[in-house]
Amino acid sequence: MVLITIEGIDGSGKSSLVSSLGRLLEDEYPVITREPGSTWVGESVRRAIADEADPITEALLFVADHAAHIATVIRPALSAGKLVISDRYSDSRYAYQQVMLEGVVDKPLAWLRAVHDGWTIPPDLTFLIVLPVEEALSRMGDDRTREHFEEAGFLVRVQENYLSLAAEEPSRFILIDGLKKEEEIADFVAGSIRDFSGPSRSRP
Repeated sequence: MVLITIEGIDGSGKSSLVSSLGRLLEDEYPVITREPGSTWVGESVRRAIADEADPITEALLFVADHAAHIATVIRPALSAGKLVISDRYSDSRYAYQQVMLEGVVDKPLAWLRAVHDGWTIPPDLTFLIVLPVEEALSRMGDDRTREHFEEAGFLVRVQENYLSLAAEEPSRFILIDGLKKEEEIADFVAGSIRDFSGPSRSRP
């Protein structure tokens, strides 16, 4: 039972990577999931984002989605001995909501960690895609309305938070150069997951 998480700012290529991993690791029968959106709470999260709810409401809805995700997807899959790969997980909260909560609560990261303490399941390995914010924004394009957390200044601070988290836990985080070719990144991550998770658990 292994929990792998894929993290990075919007436009970093996370979702494309996760899709590729599902194909490259299909013999391992991985459970591919994501946050938010894998539970019924995800709809409330999207509404809070669209309505630009106050930061505490938004943060707690993300936490509720995380709790439901663990209860209905993560824990059952790990208990069954599955390889689980999640597109975003708790580190997204620590990186993004930490920015949203600045000036709203004292020591936002400590507050967020306290809310998660005692029940969240820490990832075994986290791949963090890092790339210039300008490149991430260009990948998202200019032909759509951006959410409040997709602005350049915001994403710069989010990526700084991610890098701080990675510096705290170098044994868990693997930094990925987001400017490399998608195929190269996917092959490296898939190989790293195989090496980490040990002998194949594939079944006929």
